[in-house]
Amino acid sequence: MEDIATMNRRQALVAYVLVACTLLLTLISRAAETRTGSWTIARSDEPGKVAFALLYHSKHNNSNHQSDWPASEFKGVDFAKAGKQDVQFTISRDAGRFACQGYLDNGEGAGLFHFSPDGQYVSQMGALGFSGIDDEKQFSMAVLDVSLAYAREMKGLAIHGLDTDKLIAFRIFNVSREFVEALRKAGLVASDADKLVANGRFLAEKFGHGALEVPKPSQPPAAGENGSTEKR
Repeated sequence: MEDIATMNRRQALVAYVLVACTLLLTLISRAAETRTGSWTIARSDEPGKVAFALLYHSKHNNSNHQSDWPASEFKGVDFAKAGKQDVQFTISRDAGRFACQGYLDNGEGAGLFHFSPDGQYVSQMGALGFSGIDDEKQFSMAVLDVSLAYAREMKGLAIHGLDTDKLIAFRIFNVSREFVEALRKAGLVASDADKLVANGRFLAEKFGHGALEVPKPSQPPAAGENGSTEKR
């Protein structure tokens, strides 16, 4: 009986060790996947928005994404509160989640973020035909909010040459379904991804990064093929 009891204890100990090792490996894996950086918030000229920046530095890459974000995306944060306050907020995107903490002083401040990529995103985007999404691209797609819905919407417009990099560029220059349809309604060719990126870049540089609109006659597009606003 003593030998059986000893064997049972040993088996139980081995099982505990295996479970502990599994948990440890899981934690290490999650830690490796999590990306840490810093954030800043400043006032924006656009009503209802704040200038939000995410800064990330590593041995292989440095990135600084800054744009105006709706204040409503920062759940639980009171930007109107006077004085200094500690803040914690989470921004969830299809590509991943940003867990942020830091401080605000009269509506402006800074802190740290931890980005956790969504494990389903790459395969879901792949099913839509958008491949080649590595860690860097997934992080950028989370920052830019390249959602599955946006990818489906752009895919449904029958745009030639639309791949992952072009989809990201579309998001950077605010190329939307409404913009593409407006171009087509105006009789312009809007079925080539490269030209749409050029159109978006031209209009963003000329008129700012708001919602893109087809230029009116008083704002002629740059000379381009078939009335395209492609910048040369």
